[in-house]
This record gives sequence, C-alpha cells and structure tokens, in this order.
Amino acid sequence: MTDQLATEFKEQALFRLDESTRMVCKAFAELTDTDVWKRPNAASNSMGNLILHLCGNITQYAIASLSNSPDQRQRDAEFAARDGHSKTELLQLLETTVAKAKATIASQDANSLLAVRSVQGFSLSGIGIILHVVEHYSYHTGQIAFWTKQLKNKDLGFYDGMDLNVKNT
Repeated sequence: MTDQLATEFKEQALFRLDESTRMVCKAFAELTDTDVWKRPNAASNSMGNLILHLCGNITQYAIASLSNSPDQRQRDAEFAARDGHSKTELLQLLETTVAKAKATIASQDANSLLAVRSVQGFSLSGIGIILHVVEHYSYHTGQIAFWTKQLKNKDLGFYDGMDLNVKNT
C-alpha cells in the first residue's frame, strides 16, 4: 500500500506541475518580450522575475534537495533582474527546470518521500518538498495569469473546450 500511495502522490504532483506549465505557456503566448519585464508597480515583480524565481525555487527544492545535489541558488538575483532573457528563453528555462524536477520527483521511492531534509531553513519531508513546489508554482502561475489579463484585457482560456459545470459522481 505504501508504494501505491507514493506512486499516486507523485503522479498527482506531476500532473499539477504540467498544468501550471501549460497555463504559463498560454499566458506567455499573449505577451511580448517587453511585456514579460513590465512591473505593475515598484513593490511587484515582473513576469520575467517570477519565471527566474520559479526556476530557482524548483531547482533548490525539487532538484537539489531531493537528489542530494549542491544548492547553488542565488535568490536575490532572481528579483534583481530587469531584463536579459526573451520570453522564449524564459519559457525554455522554465520547461527545462520543470522537466528535471519531474524526473527527480518520479525517481523518489516511499522512503525518500518520508526522509526529512533541510531546505531554505525549513525541515521538510520529501512529500513536504513536493507539496511546496506544486503550490508555489501554482501560486506564481496565478500571478502571471492575472498580470497577463491586466495587460491584455483577455481571457486566457485555460479550460477552453472543457465543461467545468459537470457534477461530481
């Protein structure tokens, strides 16, 4: 039963990572290279910063900690950037990072999912690390979607073609 739970947990996490990637790609399809570096105000980050931040966070948590690799993250640089990457480059970086994270997550066994590690000053099990990565990615995906809708005054159609009014059975 433990192996089945571990497998189901990992499959659901991978599904959610793919879902966020799909949504970010749809949002970025509406943007120009200039748009991705716009900031709504001085207290906010650009979508470019959010992508760099997601890549840093996903690498630190899902890749480095779960594979016991060195943590090389430079968090402050993620927010300091004002340009330097096109939207295509940012998406490639994100997709590559998420693919590595997915492979690392998929390789975890039940014992690894329960093992506690120290990440960014927090003591988290493998499950806790994966939950953090999924929810953190989702959170910033929502910010990217919101900012894109603000800039373009357009519905992003994340669920076009799906009937979301279907009742539970």
